[in-house]
Amino acid sequence: MRTSLRLIPALIGWMLLPLTGYAQLTPEPDSRAYFGVNRPIPMKVAVPESAKGEVRIDLIDPARDSGEPETTAPALAGVVDLSTLFPVLWKGPSPKLRYAQLVVGGEQIGPPVVLQPMVTPAQGELLRTTTRGTETVRERWFKDPETNSDAFDPKEGKIAWVPEVPAYSGIRAYVDQHIVLDTSLGEIEFRLRPDAAPNTAWNFRDLAQRGFYTDIIFHRVVPMLKDGFPFVVQVGDPTGTGDGGPGYNLDLENSNLPHDFGVLSMARSTDPDTNGSQVFIALSREGTARLDGKYTAFAQAVRGEEVIVALSKVKVTGDRPNDPPVLKSAKLVDAPPYSKRPRPVKRPIEKPKGR
Repeated sequence: MRTSLRLIPALIGWMLLPLTGYAQLTPEPDSRAYFGVNRPIPMKVAVPESAKGEVRIDLIDPARDSGEPETTAPALAGVVDLSTLFPVLWKGPSPKLRYAQLVVGGEQIGPPVVLQPMVTPAQGELLRTTTRGTETVRERWFKDPETNSDAFDPKEGKIAWVPEVPAYSGIRAYVDQHIVLDTSLGEIEFRLRPDAAPNTAWNFRDLAQRGFYTDIIFHRVVPMLKDGFPFVVQVGDPTGTGDGGPGYNLDLENSNLPHDFGVLSMARSTDPDTNGSQVFIALSREGTARLDGKYTAFAQAVRGEEVIVALSKVKVTGDRPNDPPVLKSAKLVDAPPYSKRPRPVKRPIEKPKGR
């Protein structure tokens, strides 16, 4: 059989790649993502024969700023059971999100696996505190029941988180991946933050993976607020009107990721639990800090800051782009090892005109 000459450069390039780059930890089978509580969590450990050194798996708690593993366990190539290697997953104190990272010869190899506990989430409720005489009343409705008029602006209301009786159902496990948005002005790569908003991050990657974000316009651009601070660019509605979505609503999630330049967050209507597919990219901390706790931030841009700025500079009428940029597609790419995760982008310093 003759090899096409066009394939030879690709084959040579493949042979020159370091084999350890193909080592990876993945759920077994790779199509499975859900593992019931107190049951095995099978993971496939892929290690090339040429790889040298001890093979282990690190269990990492992202809440630890040091990045040092919470615990480690030796492993061999083949299928291992994370619940046996790490009993803390089922028998520890309160469940929390962790990452499982493959390490070969002291070097982290391949993307980590996200281990998200399936726990009943707290429910967010809009609250307004008013004073009637000497009594303070907390109201949970959008309209005054006596006048049927708006009691307050629901987008400005505070969110109170009402904890539910927790039920620990198991773990959702999947390979950590970034999202690359291919726009008509260039690419933006986002690192998902399931440690801040696990259900929202999962929803976004699922929509991206299944082709939802294909040929959708950026229908809203607010380059500057009245106070002079950059605000947001918004996308994710297939109708391009600002009213469309995926056909379902997702509850508001209590994210601890602050809004800042390059942060990706869920857009919603006045009801907090109307998240779906529409998202916005924050353009500055000063302009979006007031959104913290009221909107679910779930990802950070790690590449493409110039593209974000370019999106914010399109000509608009009101907040509607005259010639809307297009989100051509969204794709998933494997994240780097945990210790090599990239830093969030910063807003570029713009040079004064004429220089």
